Amino acid sequence: MRLVSRATMMLVVVAAIVVTMSNELVHGQTSPSQCKEERKQLESNCRPVIFGRQPTPQCCARVRATHVECVCPYVTPKLAALLGVDRTIKQIEGCGRTVPRNFKCGSVTTPP
Repeated sequence: MRLVSRATMMLVVVAAIVVTMSNELVHGQTSPSQCKEERKQLESNCRPVIFGRQPTPQCCARVRATHVECVCPYVTPKLAALLGVDRTIKQIEGCGRTVPRNFKCGSVTTPP
């Protein structure tokens, strides 16, 4: 059970970092229930990423549609360390997105 909860937390971090580093994000007002639904969809569509696979087209599409304010609060130093920023940047680029330099989300800031 502990492995599942850790994997789920790591998946949220992967999704959060992928979403927040993307140049073309959706910005706007979101309700708590909308944010919760967006995080659930990210977990569902991007689950293979946590196990070392590349993002699927469905994952990339979800990343492009998710609001930054829904995921940034979940990016903690501990979770970011478990994930690895460099790996995440490569995954974002695999989705056809560029990664902004010095972009801050939660406890993560992309390299200059």
